[in-house]
Amino acid sequence: MNKNKFLGLVVVMSLILATFNTPAEAAPTNTNYTIAFQQQIPADYDLVISQAGGTVLQVLPEVSGLEVQSDNPSFLNNLKVVKGIQAANVELVSKLENKEVNPVAANGQPVTDIPQADQTDSYWNYQWDIQRITHNGDSYALETGGVVSSNGTVIHKAIVGIIDTGIDLNHPDLKTNIVGGQSFVPANADGDATETGDPNDYEDRFGHGTHVAGSIAANGKMQGIGPNLGIRAYRIFSANGNTSTTWIVPAIVQAAKDKVDVINLSIGGFDAISRYTYLDEKNAYSDIADALLYRRALQYAVDHNVTVVTAAGNESLNLNNPTTITSYMNQTYGDLGLQFKGASREVPGQTPGVITVSSSNEWSKDKIAFYSNYGSRSIDVAAPGGDYGPIYDQTGDLNLRDLHYHTLSTYPTNMKPYITSNLRGYALMQGTSMASPKVAGIAGVIKAHNPGLTPAQVTALIQKTAIDLGKPGTDELFGAGEANIYTALTGMKK
Repeated sequence: MNKNKFLGLVVVMSLILATFNTPAEAAPTNTNYTIAFQQQIPADYDLVISQAGGTVLQVLPEVSGLEVQSDNPSFLNNLKVVKGIQAANVELVSKLENKEVNPVAANGQPVTDIPQADQTDSYWNYQWDIQRITHNGDSYALETGGVVSSNGTVIHKAIVGIIDTGIDLNHPDLKTNIVGGQSFVPANADGDATETGDPNDYEDRFGHGTHVAGSIAANGKMQGIGPNLGIRAYRIFSANGNTSTTWIVPAIVQAAKDKVDVINLSIGGFDAISRYTYLDEKNAYSDIADALLYRRALQYAVDHNVTVVTAAGNESLNLNNPTTITSYMNQTYGDLGLQFKGASREVPGQTPGVITVSSSNEWSKDKIAFYSNYGSRSIDVAAPGGDYGPIYDQTGDLNLRDLHYHTLSTYPTNMKPYITSNLRGYALMQGTSMASPKVAGIAGVIKAHNPGLTPAQVTALIQKTAIDLGKPGTDELFGAGEANIYTALTGMKK
């Protein structure tokens, strides 16, 4: 079951930017389905689906998939006689739960000692994370991801695609590096008239994508890993905060077609690769089709020379233990009438070919952030994602949280301050969502410096030049270590 989440944590044990799935009823009405064919989609797919009682909503030829709607409760059973279908399942909508939280009562005292944008020329002193993985900015002398021409325009040497909530197109630290984008939210999504299906509507409505973008390519009062990298926005969440696999998959495919060099996916969740039930044993479902389409889309990107970076997730789980994951899902979603049986996996993080990133923190070389998922065969590298600081780690006392240990990045200028501070245009956040774009930025700068490298070579370089933290060598917390663009660039010269 695909539990897509924004991987940015703010309140312990409760995602401020979180999603949950609405389960299908026992007898679905106008339910959407995901279908994966074993090979190519047949030429008569429309007739095949119609005879089974469905209507095709979207064709995904690059991954041999369909999104289909049906009001026939026997639709899945009817598909069983159709040759060539490898898997089909109910498409579960993932919803962004954008809670209103009192910053004092629910999240400790918000940070108020960082100057507003009109009171400072630079936020560099507050960017502990970027300072560390650029060797205090020394990497900028080696590669910034682009060059400034004689007339002042930036020529981007590499592009990073950000599949997220969109980007603030007018943010002063980002706008010169935004090279375009696309929305994959269909018209009238969730019955919302403001969703027109306009592919050019990729303005950020939640803030998460803008925060991610700043870590990659901010160039102003904040500095990203590659201040001259190009960035493209792919919006996959509706104005009401909903998405599905069949919106995410085409975004991945389109980014590859747009010839981006790197994709960042600061989203993730779990797919039940066997089955789950809703309310009673008679109604069994599986997300195997979703998992197949995800895997095919990511392979499509890698085959098109795109390095894909993903967040490991924020559930504090050992991703190598499927029993633990299934238990977590039953504990978390059991009260909705859902019961999971068999194995589940984190997606897209445990998908072959991607770089999966855990979250390190500012204060420890031995511990990752308390929320970060981990796993010896699941984590490739770590990157700074922030946490609540050492005193909270020692005591577990939420009243002793220090939000200064979060990571500072850009935030939509037209939105009110995020709950962790009083800043406008910038925000403090923590999560593997904040770790993943650091590695995506590193991959982008590497590609700018040596465009001939393949995704496998980029991954190998990032791992080889990572700073070894935790146990010596590769370990379950940090993978190969904490990624570092300065050591990667200097390592390329040896």
